[in-house]
Amino acid sequence: QVQLVESGGGLVRTGDSLKLSCAASVRFFSLSTMAWFRQAPGQEREFVAAISYREGRTYYADSVKGRFTISRDNAKNTVYLQMKTLKPDDTAVYYCAAGSSIHATLVKSTRGYTTWGQGTQVTVSS
Repeated sequence: QVQLVESGGGLVRTGDSLKLSCAASVRFFSLSTMAWFRQAPGQEREFVAAISYREGRTYYADSVKGRFTISRDNAKNTVYLQMKTLKPDDTAVYYCAAGSSIHATLVKSTRGYTTWGQGTQVTVSS
């Protein structure tokens, strides 16, 4: 069974940068798409970014486009989320997710992913 372990969360100030990591327990060839979602208190889990394994195609939520960058290191089975110019609205628990053979219409939906990490807290102070 695939396991995902996130790390890199923390408390930062507005305008700071932070880099999250997600290590997978299996080789990436068995996972077609990796993604980051986030969930703030009292809100639904929302899509942040995704990257496909084969094409390396990336997807972003409009709210993070231009500030966040998703990337992967296949040799380390790790996906990263580089976050820049952080805002208080970015405060949330960030979850790594993995899925296989995800239809394009579900890349930005939680329904497209079968495996989730435990989450890492990101807090941005004003």
